[in-house]
Amino acid sequence: MNRLVVNILFGFIWMFLQGDMHFYPFFEGFILGYIFLFITRKSVGETPYFAKIFKVIGFSIYFIKEIIVSNLTVLWDVITPGVYSTPAILAIPLDCKTDLEITLFANLITLTPGTWSIDVSSDRTVLYIHALYVDDIDTFIKDLKSGLERKLLEVMR
Repeated sequence: MNRLVVNILFGFIWMFLQGDMHFYPFFEGFILGYIFLFITRKSVGETPYFAKIFKVIGFSIYFIKEIIVSNLTVLWDVITPGVYSTPAILAIPLDCKTDLEITLFANLITLTPGTWSIDVSSDRTVLYIHALYVDDIDTFIKDLKSGLERKLLEVMR
C-alpha cells in the first residue's frame, strides 16, 4: 500500500482516538505516523516517500513565497499612480510530459497573481501564458522554468 495513504490513515486514526475532529490532532497523527513509517522502513522496504515529503514541503514554501511576492507586486501597481505593468503573451516550452504535470503547472501559474495560463499546444510541448510584469522575455521564461516547473517536476517524478 502507498506510504502516503498509510500515513494519512494514521492521521485519521489518531484524530479519532483523540476524539477531536480538527486539523491539529490529524497533523499530530500524521507526524507520528511518518516517524513510525520511517523507523520501520527497513523491514517493509525502502521507498522514495521519505525523501519526497521534504521536496513537497520545500515546494510548498517556494510556492507560498511566489504568491506573496506576486500579490505585493500587483498591490504596488494598484495603489501607486501610473502603470508599471508590461504585459506579454509568452510561449513556454514544456519539460512536463504527462497530463497531470501540465495541468498542475498551468494551474499553479494561474494561481499566482499577475499570470494566467491561456492554452497548451496540440502536441503538448508549449504552454501559452499571459503575464502582467515581463521586463525581459527570456529571463521571465528562464525563471519560470528553473523555478516553478523544475520544483514541480522534482515533486512529481
